[in-house]
Order: sequence, then structure tokens, then C-alpha cells
Amino acid sequence: MKTITFLLITIIAWTQVSWAGRAPIETISADPYVSALVVEADSGKILFEDNGDAVIYPASVLKLMVLLVVLEQLEQGALTLDDMVQVTPEAARMGGSQVYLDPKEAFSVEDLLYALMIQSANDAAVALAIHVSGSVQGFVSLMNERAAELGMKNSAFHSVHGLPPAEGQKPDRTTAVDLSILSRELAKKPETFKYTGTTERGFRDNTFVMRTHNHLLKSVAGCDGFKTGYFKAGGFSIVATAKRDGVRIIAMVLGSRDRKIRDARAAELLAKGFALAPPLPDPKITVVETDSAPGVRSDSENLSAEGGQTSGKEADKRFFSFDRLLIFFLGFLCGCLFCIFLFLFRSSRRPGKHRRFV
Repeated sequence: MKTITFLLITIIAWTQVSWAGRAPIETISADPYVSALVVEADSGKILFEDNGDAVIYPASVLKLMVLLVVLEQLEQGALTLDDMVQVTPEAARMGGSQVYLDPKEAFSVEDLLYALMIQSANDAAVALAIHVSGSVQGFVSLMNERAAELGMKNSAFHSVHGLPPAEGQKPDRTTAVDLSILSRELAKKPETFKYTGTTERGFRDNTFVMRTHNHLLKSVAGCDGFKTGYFKAGGFSIVATAKRDGVRIIAMVLGSRDRKIRDARAAELLAKGFALAPPLPDPKITVVETDSAPGVRSDSENLSAEGGQTSGKEADKRFFSFDRLLIFFLGFLCGCLFCIFLFLFRSSRRPGKHRRFV
């Protein structure tokens, strides 16, 4: 009993130390949420918006920007997925959600990306940031530069993890509209969903099992991303996406006071998005330019162009082609000559009668 009591006291003391020096910030969470938005990923059409420009604390949702910057570094060849990342003491000291990195360890970029998205590991975020930019602050500058390039006008990032700000720091801020821009950019990269769509994965030679915080991955059809976030002042937030029949919908619920309400509203908004999204065009119908005006080619005409069935008009043209008419005329002429010849032949064989033709 004394051992259990000692452990509890130790945990409480460690928690207080870990959060000591956190700057007080205004609580903005609301019921059912601060803001919400639904967007069709390909077109960018906003299908639903409620207070989309309200400033919120993204918490761990901002790790989506960390993911984007790292993926773009990979595309540019600045690093590879197999590059080994040496854990620094700064990364190992991170609290909150983590994979308990140790300065004696090194992990691949890919392993840390999975930790970043599945476990929402703050220590993995810091390790990646230092590996890419040499310092956390240098990576934060990359995040803000990229946000500005994308047109995220109301976003300001001050960390790579989204935790409440330390003493003397400012909180990370963004909006639903800005997060929709970021999410659409990530949705253009198929590799995004390898990390955001994984629900469970082993880490450190499978001695530690990471499990996703995004419960919609298992409960919503087609859901394969993106990210959740939470701390008390900011509330529960989620940016979720699903793809069905070629249509990708992105929905976000930000600043909710209750996790279950957040998830339920996000699932509802995804369903609403699919109901409101314009249907994809029929792939069998293509628009073609003509001499007069643009028109639509029918299915039968498409089949004709592809060597299949022909349309009625095209069949008529083929039937009355010059070659067919010439053959028809020659056949008719031969038939007439044959009939005349046959008539003359029979007349010449009748006895006692001679006829003259004029």
C-alpha cells in the first residue's frame, strides 16, 4: 500500500513539474464546438461552415503541418524515409503523448512519422524537427512559411507539438478555414494516408504498441485520416476525411468540450458532405468540340469511336457510301442485261415465228 501511495505521489509531482511554467491562456472550448467546416477535397468547395474564421487552439492537430513539411522535404530529396534520426535530450524531455524516446536511441524518419500520426508523439515531433532544421525554432519557421504560401492567413505556429504554451510563449492559433487549406494540400499526397489511416502499429521492435486517437477510422466508412487534438483550454478537435466512390470529403470539428460529441458531429458532417457533394461525371460521357458548338457525345457514339457499336446516323452514312452505291448500280445493270439476254434467247427458240424489234 505504501508503494502504491508513493507511486501516486511521484506521478502527481512529476505532472506538476512537467506543466510548471505553462502560460495561462483563455479557455475557448464550447458546446458543441467552436467551429466546424466541411469541404470537398478536389474542388475546394465548402459544403458546410459554422464560424469557420473563429481562432482556435489546434493542439495536436497542428502536427498535420509537421507532416506536410516533412513529406515535402522527402519529395525534394532533402531526406529519405530510411534516414536515421538521433534522439536529442530536448526530444526525450517532451511530456504529453509520446513514445518515450531516449537520447541513446535512433529511429528512421518513417518510424517517427508513424509515431507522429498514430501515437501523436510530441517527442517524435521534436526529434523530426531538429533532424530537418537543426532546431525546433528553425522548423517552426518552416511551418509558418509554408502556411503563408498556402494562404493560411489566420494561422500562427509557435511549436511543433501543440501543447499549451510555456511561460513567455504564445499559443498556436489557426482556424477551420485555414485547416481546410492544409488538409486539402495533404490530401493531394497519397502517402499521407499511409500514416494517418493506420490504426495500430508496433514501435521499438514491437515492444511498444501505438494506437490511434482517431476513432472514426474504425467507425466511418472510407475514413483514412487525419488527426485529433486536445488540451483543456482548447477543447477536443478533429480534422477527419473519408473517400467514397472517388469523392473525398474533409470535415472538421474544433474546440468541443466533449470528445464523444466531437466525434459524433464529425461523423455527421462527413455524411452530410457526401450527401451534398456534386456527383462525379459519368465516365462514359465525354464532351467534344464540333465546328458549330461544344456538345456531348452519346454512349453509342463513344462506342463507335472506340471500334464498338455504331450509332444510327453513322450506320446510314456507311450504308449510302459511294462504294456501296457503285456496287449496287453495277449489280442492277448486270441483272437488267441478263433479263434482256434471257428474253431474246427464248424468243429465238419459238418455231415459225419471227419478230422484229424496234
